[in-house]
Amino acid sequence: MSSILVYGAYGHTGRFVVEEIVRRKLRPILAGRNRRRLEELEARYRGTEVAVAAVDEADALLGAVERAAVVINCAGPFLDTGVTLSAAALNGGAHYLDISAEQAAVQQVYATNIDALPPDASLAVIPAMAFYGGLPDLMATAAVADLGAVDAIDVYIGLDRWWPTAGTRRTGERNTVTRLVVQGGSLVPVPETLEERDWTFSSPLGRQRVVGVPFSETVTIAQHLPAASVRTYLTRSAFDDVRDPVTPEPEATDASGRSSQRFVVEVVATTGSFARRITVAGRDIYAVTAPLVVEAAERLLDGRTDIRGVAAPGEVFDARDFLTSIGPDRLSITFAS
Repeated sequence: MSSILVYGAYGHTGRFVVEEIVRRKLRPILAGRNRRRLEELEARYRGTEVAVAAVDEADALLGAVERAAVVINCAGPFLDTGVTLSAAALNGGAHYLDISAEQAAVQQVYATNIDALPPDASLAVIPAMAFYGGLPDLMATAAVADLGAVDAIDVYIGLDRWWPTAGTRRTGERNTVTRLVVQGGSLVPVPETLEERDWTFSSPLGRQRVVGVPFSETVTIAQHLPAASVRTYLTRSAFDDVRDPVTPEPEATDASGRSSQRFVVEVVATTGSFARRITVAGRDIYAVTAPLVVEAAERLLDGRTDIRGVAAPGEVFDARDFLTSIGPDRLSITFAS
């Protein structure tokens, strides 16, 4: 059985990812720079392997990834880890996935590895395979499947609350690069004044004020979908939560460790007067990242895709099949025009 190395396994999202790997009866390698925290996690999952390596310890890092078939990077800020870990994965003969919401980090991984992989590469490099990035990208791919080039792809991310983890806060402090949107078919800097509008989400959120805040899906969508405009909007209340220094971290409210946070993501693809809307709803943006990224890892392992190289999620996987495979207990999905 091939192993999946989880770098940053003891982090908030990393723990969900490890649990999902074990649930699927796959074999994780618990990796990161903190031996004590790795061994504490190993004690919960008897029989797992541990690999201690800091990002700047090239030999140790390569030795760790050489033991795996897939590397999942859960250690942000990804501006500091994405390039190094993706390069180590390729050098070690492993696929690379990460869960970055950072546009600049995704662009760095694309730019660094696109020339490093030959056209007939057998390995895949897929950053942003998470709630931010991968989920909207797959939804957009499904929405435009038979439409060809579209006028606009609008992503609406609704959270009833956003309790940010310590990692989210560190990433926000590190990620000061100007955000990008797609305008006229090209990536351009977001307007200085953030756009605000009202949007009516499906239940349970209803009508909400949203603000234009693009995440990594803008870059992944621009990688492979022909759209004149790509915009992402986040509920204003969640935007305020994550910017407020006193907003607490998420608290577990069930045995799986999920918080009570509810989300609704809606993607609308428009061409002329026709619009297609896809909606997903679920609970806990950090927890739902685990089935998304582990499903991607499992599909790479079992060959359910022929595409390799540096790519966006929707380029590599059958978007509709991928989304529905996650299961209604994780994602409630509505495909509608």
